[in-house]
Amino acid sequence: MSATDEKPKKPRRPRREFTAEFKAGAVKLVLEGKSIPQVAKELDLTESALRLWVEQVKTDRGEGKPGALTTEEREELSRLRKENRELRLEREILKMRRPSSRRR
Repeated sequence: MSATDEKPKKPRRPRREFTAEFKAGAVKLVLEGKSIPQVAKELDLTESALRLWVEQVKTDRGEGKPGALTTEEREELSRLRKENRELRLEREILKMRRPSSRRR
């Protein structure tokens, strides 16, 4: 197949944001017995996004894969990484401002 024979790609859907309430409602439908493809189609979602939401809720309930982080743990990790970046930056700034201890 040559480059000219390639199928035209679908344009990417613009990234959308969903409220926590919307996500919870979608996940609830899946947990009540509807299939992920069915709920995704009904709510115009990608199956992969919905699947991630369902997996995260299960993890938060203690039903997830071993080693998976809960939402609370993810938030804490994010906060700690940000704090670590800020402290490293502050340390670098202080190093630059400190007069050299060597005399020439």
